[in-house]
Amino acid sequence: MDEATVRDVLQRYWQYAPSDQELAHAMYHDDAVLEFPQSQERFEGKANFIAWRRIYPAAVECSIRRIRGEGDFWVAEVRIRYNGGPWNYGLTLLEFKGDKVARETIYYGESWQAPEWRAPWRAPTPAESLG
Repeated sequence: MDEATVRDVLQRYWQYAPSDQELAHAMYHDDAVLEFPQSQERFEGKANFIAWRRIYPAAVECSIRRIRGEGDFWVAEVRIRYNGGPWNYGLTLLEFKGDKVARETIYYGESWQAPEWRAPWRAPTPAESLG
């Protein structure tokens, strides 16, 4: 697995998630595991992911900021927002078995305004890190 393939897999998911859950979830093995440690939730099986995501009560937008990893383990830094609200940030840890995801762990956090007292030591954020 290489970065371009992982990026394609994730972009395909986000492209089809609003309209076709079957196509979006083609990236998962049927017995994949999806975990959200912050809410202490664990979902087993692609059919369960599809079932609750079909009735998700918000419009979700996501963009990939950066992907890092190698072999069967990849980390994607993402920006995500709900119903056109503010952008928030997250990580998705992807464990592949072959060309499909066997386990995904998602962490999510709200953005915040940086304190001004740290400004003298801050470096500009590169444009590629903002997207």
